[in-house]
Amino acid sequence: MVEPTARFEDIEIPLPEPVHDLSAVKGVLGVPEWWPTGSRVSVVLAHGKEAEDPLLEGLQRALTERKFLTLRFRFPFVEAEKSRPDDTPVLLRTFRAAAAVLGRDPTAAPAHLFIGGKNLGAQAAAYAAAARLRVDGVFLLGYPLHKQGSTAELRDDPLYRVISPTLFVQGTRDRHCDLDVLRRVLLRVGAVSKLHVVDEADHGFKVLKKSPRTQEDVEAEVLTALHDWIAKVLGE
Repeated sequence: MVEPTARFEDIEIPLPEPVHDLSAVKGVLGVPEWWPTGSRVSVVLAHGKEAEDPLLEGLQRALTERKFLTLRFRFPFVEAEKSRPDDTPVLLRTFRAAAAVLGRDPTAAPAHLFIGGKNLGAQAAAYAAAARLRVDGVFLLGYPLHKQGSTAELRDDPLYRVISPTLFVQGTRDRHCDLDVLRRVLLRVGAVSKLHVVDEADHGFKVLKKSPRTQEDVEAEVLTALHDWIAKVLGE
């Protein structure tokens, strides 16, 4: 049943130490009706290099309406309008700070935590899970396994250190993640992993104008894949 009265709040996520002269980054907290009753499941979504992302915004809205406590946030370099991404330690600290926000109020703290993101946000989520942030599952949307069009060097190291169930959602036209290479990597990943392939979607989950698929089709498919995977991990 879809909850009609979810609310969304703009919040500040304090950083452990200043980055680009910022002491905090912005986030959007989605609180479902009657929280914290029920199974108390939370979902953290990290942006990539974009300040705005319709896919993540839509996912947050839909998940919150389906009774999940959600938090969507951006990394410091995006907030500071820098083109160069933050170093891995900064990404990791920011992810930890975002997750910690959900536990500020012990009486409303989630019982289950799922983390993920899109593109660079997915990579950061993998690093956070590999660094033993306690999570029930990790979802990686458009994971940047390698540089565009080149599989010479892989960004696969954190994937082998994740111990939580992991969902990969990748487009068939994603030039940052060759699907055959990813499948070979997943054979060596120790955690239980699932790959969901989105036909005709690129790295940003966009489809060509000539495609018979619409953006709404793609976004609905990603939502269903994520929602059903969370339910399966929780044994529902």
